[in-house]
Amino acid sequence: MEVKIISKEQLINEEIRDKEIRLIDSNGEQLGIVPTKKALELAESKQLDLVMIAEQAKPPVCKIMDYRKYLYEISKKEKEARKNQKVINIKEIRFSPNIEEHDISVKAKNAEKFLKDGDKVKVTVRFRGRETDYSHIGQNLLKGFYERLSSVGDIEKEAKMEGRNLIMILKPKKS
Repeated sequence: MEVKIISKEQLINEEIRDKEIRLIDSNGEQLGIVPTKKALELAESKQLDLVMIAEQAKPPVCKIMDYRKYLYEISKKEKEARKNQKVINIKEIRFSPNIEEHDISVKAKNAEKFLKDGDKVKVTVRFRGRETDYSHIGQNLLKGFYERLSSVGDIEKEAKMEGRNLIMILKPKKS
């Protein structure tokens, strides 16, 4: 039987260099401590692979199995796990402290759409020049903005000055 190197995680067949191993049959039965050559012959007679499962054990634990089928099942499980993952994006909405009411309602509508899609929304008020002296205007803006969106979102991070920006993060409401 030829040596097949498919994965670097586990040693298979002739790659196993230990003199004795603890062997587990393809049915899951423990066959005890067996010389490696005898275990290889047993695996070949069943047309299966000898795979080292626990390298650090004394003696190492090996199992007789169809290695390709085992790798296929692992990749299938990983694919299924990736399919069930939910990716959360952070969308940003920016405005200045002297924004008009209609512009706020348009941005609130967009933020509502983002929150309904399950994304977080980072709301930023940008201050330029002397506008930073009037950060209370930005605080009031963000408070009013949140009140418009309170039906679909909650505050994850309160409004806080970071440099010249006032930032608040909203998260979707749990349904």
